[in-house]
Amino acid sequence: MFFKAAARLAWAMAVLVSPGLTAASYSQTLTLGAALQRALAASPRLTAAERDVGIATGQRIQAGALINPELSYEQDNSFGSRIYRGTKSAETTLQISQLFELFGKREARIAAGQAGVETAAIQRQAVRLEILSDTAIAFLSVLGLQRRIEILDEQVAAIDRLTPLLRRRVEAGASSPAETGRAEVASGLIKADRERLRATLASAKRELAVLMGNATPNFATVSGRLDVTGRPPSFQAVVTAIDANPQLVRWTAVYAQRNAELLIARLRPYPDVRLAAGWRHYNQTNDDAVRLALSVPIPVFDRNQGNILSAQENLAKTKAEREANRNTLIVLAGRAYDSLQGSLRELAILRELAIPKSRQASDAILEGYGQGRFTLLEVLDAQSSAAQARLREQEALQNFHVAVATIEGLVGNPFALARESAR
Repeated sequence: MFFKAAARLAWAMAVLVSPGLTAASYSQTLTLGAALQRALAASPRLTAAERDVGIATGQRIQAGALINPELSYEQDNSFGSRIYRGTKSAETTLQISQLFELFGKREARIAAGQAGVETAAIQRQAVRLEILSDTAIAFLSVLGLQRRIEILDEQVAAIDRLTPLLRRRVEAGASSPAETGRAEVASGLIKADRERLRATLASAKRELAVLMGNATPNFATVSGRLDVTGRPPSFQAVVTAIDANPQLVRWTAVYAQRNAELLIARLRPYPDVRLAAGWRHYNQTNDDAVRLALSVPIPVFDRNQGNILSAQENLAKTKAEREANRNTLIVLAGRAYDSLQGSLRELAILRELAIPKSRQASDAILEGYGQGRFTLLEVLDAQSSAAQARLREQEALQNFHVAVATIEGLVGNPFALARESAR
């Protein structure tokens, strides 16, 4: 079903991971697998989500705690006048009392607390999934920029290789000395573009390093390939799989929690019973007696109507909140899926037509230039077209894999991102 298709989709990123680097390794070359493991180990967002689980666990424990008994001491008929002067006629009572909750109130609190723990645990899974997706996208950005800089390096080298030929043509009188300057200008413009990309690469590497818990990059390059693509599943399969996303799964636990809170509100007007037992001593007669007490509140004025209504509305709101959350995820998945499909179509055109034709034209014009049949401007234009086609290919490949990482993060299946054996 979907996960078979998702496996094919995840295979498109398989070549990004190299098995030679573990999470504890800090080599100069970083792989996707190592980046993901280090991001999970260092993420403060994941730590905060784990603390939320601990907070909810504490609240669950507290919800099940029994009410403490009360111990009281009373002294009557003392420090008065005449026969009640001093404590000779005093009556002293030592009493212990206990409130007994009835009608399942404690159980309802426990259920609400347990649902809170489940909600926090599922939210932790959602945060983990977001960290994996964000790290994969940051890694892809660095990898794509590296490859584009390499293409510009090759373009500069290709222009520099023209220098000896340019000099021979100038010496032979076949070309103007101005052509040497034109080639230098073309090389300079490409180098300027390269410097701009290098600045962007430095920022991308820093963003990836921050995700892994470092203020500055402790790696020189990232390792991977972008040139392999896979066949994506249908968009309907993606939408169906989105229901497994922890962001949506948690609404089941939220519903249970709010339902338990409604039950608590409804049970609150039902009276609890307080029982008390004590020992009373009469100083005047030196007699002792047992004192028993039973008290039950009468819910006449406060029947908790406001809290019941609030809890009912909060419960009814859950379904709408889940649907709004689901719609948001579908919109994000739709954008990523459209980007993925568009990148595949773009790659098909570039690989079948633009790249091979521009390469053939560049080679033919360069050869003809040596024979005096083309101008330097035509050579530079052909080389620029070939380089631009390759740059577009790298951009489309990066967009494809970013879309894959986004979709994997939305379908609620982090293993496709984190498990090297699946790649």
